[in-house]
Amino acid sequence: MSSTVLVINSGSSSIKYQLIDPASGESLASGLVERIGEPEGRVEHRTGGRTTEQRNPVPDHAEGLRTVLNLFDEVGPALADAGVVAVGHRVVQGGRYYDSAVLIDDEVVDVIDRLAPLAPLHNPPNLTGIRVARELLPDVPHVAVFDTAFFRNLPEAAATYALDREVAERYNVRRYGAHGTSHQYVALKAAAMVGRPSAELRQVVLHLGNGASASAVYGGRAVDTSMGLTPLEGLVMGTRTGDIDPAVVFHLARNAGMSIDDIDDLLNKRSGLKGLTGYNDMREVHRLADGGDAEAILAVEVYAHRLRKYIGSYAAVMGGIDVLSFTAGVGENDALVRADAVAGLEFLGIEIDPERNVAPSREARYISPDGARVAVLVVPTNEELAIARQAVALL
Repeated sequence: MSSTVLVINSGSSSIKYQLIDPASGESLASGLVERIGEPEGRVEHRTGGRTTEQRNPVPDHAEGLRTVLNLFDEVGPALADAGVVAVGHRVVQGGRYYDSAVLIDDEVVDVIDRLAPLAPLHNPPNLTGIRVARELLPDVPHVAVFDTAFFRNLPEAAATYALDREVAERYNVRRYGAHGTSHQYVALKAAAMVGRPSAELRQVVLHLGNGASASAVYGGRAVDTSMGLTPLEGLVMGTRTGDIDPAVVFHLARNAGMSIDDIDDLLNKRSGLKGLTGYNDMREVHRLADGGDAEAILAVEVYAHRLRKYIGSYAAVMGGIDVLSFTAGVGENDALVRADAVAGLEFLGIEIDPERNVAPSREARYISPDGARVAVLVVPTNEELAIARQAVALL
């Protein structure tokens, strides 16, 4: 068997993993440990077309990862025979420190820990996964790949908020972005699809899932992105507001008596599509809209309006667009959202072929008409493969 990388994405109560051959892109095994710390946990391990499921308590991440390693031994493929050359870890926030993958040592662990205030929901569980994996797999190099790395070198004009300089510097307030691993992967894949070097292209990538973000990629370099200090800024998302007047926070604190924690919970967990319709799943929102629900119809319009604003603004930033790519769960599967997002943008050379747009496919594909000025693509993202390849490239 050729060289492989075990990719781990550790969340607050879950561990997602894949064993990947970075050369071929093949996933040899994948799985999920969820409900960690709850009375009944669930482990799912998939390999060779078979799925093995276990339901039993998983008290902590250490026990969860031990269970995963046992499944590799019992069900396969055996890691000892898989040629594992690295363990790649997804880490959300790398701050100003990292613009590429990095070999994990005690200093890197300390930096990830210190950056936790910038990603309090993500960096701590990411770090838990790293600590446990380093303990259980001590003989393999561990590599951190950061969601923020692709946006580390944004132009200062794009990364800087017009906030008091001393306050911003003291508390590390700037635009960091997120989903960078996905944006970078899709931009490279899109360049290959259109047969032109990244250095020649002005690209907009729309990563549309429950979390959603946009990026402007000019000459292979990210020059702007919609998420900011945290993943709250930018597009309308499943449960997040996206862009909103900061004074809303003051207004709710003064007039509704809401605490900072209350407002944090409101903007991050009870807003977006869920706040507008009661559902954070776009499929449910469409179902309601198709039935004539006025709130759902408005939610779809608000969602698409924000997308068009970002596409147009990034065209202004780059002086035009050559490639527009849709990715992630909504971007890859929702033809209605794609059509709404580009409606009225023909003046930028952006248009889609209705038949290509609705044709079901899991493959990367064009949805723009032949000869269109802007190539509009659907590019399935593969963050795990990107992490695996970055790990191997580093080593």
